[in-house]
Amino acid sequence: MNTKGNTDRNSNHNINLLNDNKFGIFKKVAVTALLFLVVSFNLAFANEDSTNSIDKIYHVYLEDEYVGTVSDDTKVKKIIEAKEKEASLIYTEYEVDAESLVTLVPEQVFSYKTNDEETLNKLTKELEVQTDAYALKVDGVPMIYLKNEKDYEETIKLLKLQYVPEEKLKELEENKDADNLPKLNRYESRIKDVFLSEDVSGEAARVNPAKILTPEQAVEYIKTGTLEKEVYIVKEGDVLGRIAVKHGLTTKELLALNPGLTIDSLLQIGQEINVTVAKPLINVQVVYEKATVEVINYEKIIEEDDSMYKGEKVVIQKGAKGEKEVSYLITEVNGQRIEKTVIEENVIVEPTDHIEKVGTKVISSRGTGEFIWPTNGGYISSGMGSRWGSYHRGIDIARPSNYKIKASDNGVVTFAGWDGSYGYKVVIDHNNGYETLYAHLSEIHVSVGQVVPQGSVIGKMGSTGNSTGVHLHFEVNKNGTLINPVSVLK
Repeated sequence: MNTKGNTDRNSNHNINLLNDNKFGIFKKVAVTALLFLVVSFNLAFANEDSTNSIDKIYHVYLEDEYVGTVSDDTKVKKIIEAKEKEASLIYTEYEVDAESLVTLVPEQVFSYKTNDEETLNKLTKELEVQTDAYALKVDGVPMIYLKNEKDYEETIKLLKLQYVPEEKLKELEENKDADNLPKLNRYESRIKDVFLSEDVSGEAARVNPAKILTPEQAVEYIKTGTLEKEVYIVKEGDVLGRIAVKHGLTTKELLALNPGLTIDSLLQIGQEINVTVAKPLINVQVVYEKATVEVINYEKIIEEDDSMYKGEKVVIQKGAKGEKEVSYLITEVNGQRIEKTVIEENVIVEPTDHIEKVGTKVISSRGTGEFIWPTNGGYISSGMGSRWGSYHRGIDIARPSNYKIKASDNGVVTFAGWDGSYGYKVVIDHNNGYETLYAHLSEIHVSVGQVVPQGSVIGKMGSTGNSTGVHLHFEVNKNGTLINPVSVLK
């Protein structure tokens, strides 16, 4: 504290903090001029009546605000000393000052009554100490006060480190003067730039030490716009939607602020819910380059063939995916991606088209009335009629050149599955009064409802059900009556 002779009752003086405050200077000059006139006027009266005594009073200003008058300037000095002493005990690392905030303007008057108690009480209440600090300004406006320029620089660094790993930031500093950087290898990335979206600057300032933040506190304030999170305590009957609306949020925003909550969470009375929406004072933009390898999907080409039945398809060429090297320039703001641009692309492996030929020939579900042999060769091993004390309902065909079973005529499959003594069987309705049956199959290649053309493969010969060997049991039914298949087969 440096109060020395500034409050001497017998000297005219100013205790003034903000000498660069143009409004304060203007006001104090005006006040001094006015008081000069008052003193001159009062002295004129003194010459007329020298028996009246002249008293000295003091007009008290706190910066550019008028506080009041006192008759004894030592009382002001004691308040200043007390404020500085109290602050020195609390803020031991700072050199505090209160004296420079107070200005005393003396005046000689005749019988002037001052209100010392009211003035001193107001001064005690409003006077705060101050100390040297460093202001962080955003777009020219002081937003945060730090201890010194070193803490200011540390705050800017810590803010960037919220969104960039320290080693990457260090790498950026090392490369900032490099003209040509080496090409990135696959899956590598590097920071191209880190900058603050707003105009951020710093300058020396004086402020109440209670307003000075550490770099860590300053970063938290910059990121959220507040030093303390607002927490809502759940009450009986609360639901997420109502809590969100009450605090100007959507339910989605409220859930984002509380990662442990979901839309189905059961709220508990007394539960704390964060309702603080972050409003960053400064936005950090990070631009980085990333090299990666991506798959190039192949094209699927379909070629129609009217010589093939609809539903049939043949793969002419199997597709294969390609590869390409891609370099991106990615921009993030506060950790959220806002832009991704391709800056270079190089195809390593060209994709191979997948080509399929598909049939377009429409299959008639109505039979021609002419039946082809249902197997590839073979002979009738057992005819239709009485056999072994029972009636054989069709013919058996054995020893074909291969085991493929073919539809004897166009039609619709009405049965495809297991049927007791028949084993696996297929029944085709030819929609012209005829129906054919194929039994003892080892495999079935069609399904109920499927339209099959004459000669198409419907299954594989076998020996399922009540069978003594590999063969096909074949039946023909005309208008609900069994007929001998031999009579219609070509």
